[in-house]
Amino acid sequence: MNLLLSRLDEQQRRWYLAVESERMGWGADRQLMEITGVDEKTIRRGRVELANSLADRPVDRVRLPGGGRPTKKKT
Repeated sequence: MNLLLSRLDEQQRRWYLAVESERMGWGADRQLMEITGVDEKTIRRGRVELANSLADRPVDRVRLPGGGRPTKKKT
């Protein structure tokens, strides 16, 4: 499982763990956190995104727009 996760980007990792968590049932978030080192909140976030059918996620980007450093102003 960790080998597969190492090949995925952060979105795909979150979604895969969310699917596994749903499949495993109660207490799966804690088990997956111990196996993979991914925080439980991240797994929960993946479940929420999947429940919303990934409607608010961009197709062509890994992260939402607006992140990163602000542009440098010339002085």
